[in-house]
Amino acid sequence: MKPFETERLCIRNFEPHDAADLLAYLHQPTSHCFMALALADLDAARSEARARSSSNDYLAICLKDGGRVIGDIFGVAEPSDTVDQSDTVAVGWNLNPHFGKAGYAIEAARGLFADLFSVRNARRIYAYVDEGNAASERLCERLGMRQEGVFREYVSFVNDAHGKPVFENTKQYAILRHEWARGADASRTPAP
Repeated sequence: MKPFETERLCIRNFEPHDAADLLAYLHQPTSHCFMALALADLDAARSEARARSSSNDYLAICLKDGGRVIGDIFGVAEPSDTVDQSDTVAVGWNLNPHFGKAGYAIEAARGLFADLFSVRNARRIYAYVDEGNAASERLCERLGMRQEGVFREYVSFVNDAHGKPVFENTKQYAILRHEWARGADASRTPAP
């Protein structure tokens, strides 16, 4: 993925000095799907920041005012051994909850979608959302994505009190390029 900017955000590659900001939202992830990324301490965060700085898998969501990293975003082409699906992209986001409800997630995601559809020529974008993650469900809907289905007891990120995996339902949302273009055109049309 390539860095980009929005009105209030700079979406850029991670840098090794982002460790403290990364720890702030990955120390205790709010969504179960990020539990595997949980960071125990600043040393673990330094290691993760270094690893992310040499990869393009995740981009840092940074405030233009001050440069603080408040989350991350990704867009990865669909892997396939049989069919070329490079025009199908899985996306996701993880925002520090202290910066929620300020519109940063939708601003970053809209920028990502615009880049994926117009620059990388994506045909289809999809996201998996833990059922019950109301903030991500609303974000998908505000982006014009439609729910395509629910995978029942799809994956386990946590164990119960007895150490047995808790399998959670996962929703899939998606949007096609022509649907995004139609929504973008509608948002530019003045109201009567």
